[in-house]
Amino acid sequence: MLAAAIDHTLLKPNATEAQIRILCAEALEHRFASVCVQPCWVELCAQLLKNSPVKVCTVIGFPLGVTLPDVKAFEARRCLAMGATELDMVINLGALKSGRLELVEADIAGVVDVAHPQGGLVKVIIETGYLSDEEKVTACQLAKAAGADFVKTSTGFGPGGATVEDVTLMRSVVGPELGVKASGGVKTAAEARAMLAAGATRIGTSAGVKIATEEQG
Repeated sequence: MLAAAIDHTLLKPNATEAQIRILCAEALEHRFASVCVQPCWVELCAQLLKNSPVKVCTVIGFPLGVTLPDVKAFEARRCLAMGATELDMVINLGALKSGRLELVEADIAGVVDVAHPQGGLVKVIIETGYLSDEEKVTACQLAKAAGADFVKTSTGFGPGGATVEDVTLMRSVVGPELGVKASGGVKTAAEARAMLAAGATRIGTSAGVKIATEEQG
């Protein structure tokens, strides 16, 4: 079932409480893997999804990835305390492009070191639309070295979304040990299936209900 691989996502800055409540109700109805929301909605989602299999996913250093490493770690700690169990963090793209690879790895590791002792899962957003293939490979290698659980294509706020080519490349780099999340622009069941076939294990989309409904015929 496609639904079981979907992070049902609403990250718009103008999202309302009513919309977040609907998001959670839809996630319960369709049995999505998680809801993915901004940190300010984590506590509400944790209450609405309590004792259900639907996880609460939130974003760290989002959407630009340029907040300081200790700020990302603090944000991760606060979100976990409020009930998030999955954290999608954005890497420091400028550091990556400047060749400051130790900084990028340490930035990721800071969130991983907060999350893992509390059972949290970390997905690292490399924002593929800004990167060359060589940089995509390096970003995935750094995420793996830092102990992350997933690599993720995009925020949905950058210059491009998920492509089959990028998912295939990312899977080839991280091997079977890490998850790969395809996010950004996945709007149909056919597109979701193509991402899974390319090696994705999770789909981030705001079109989860449409995809699940299409799959059901």
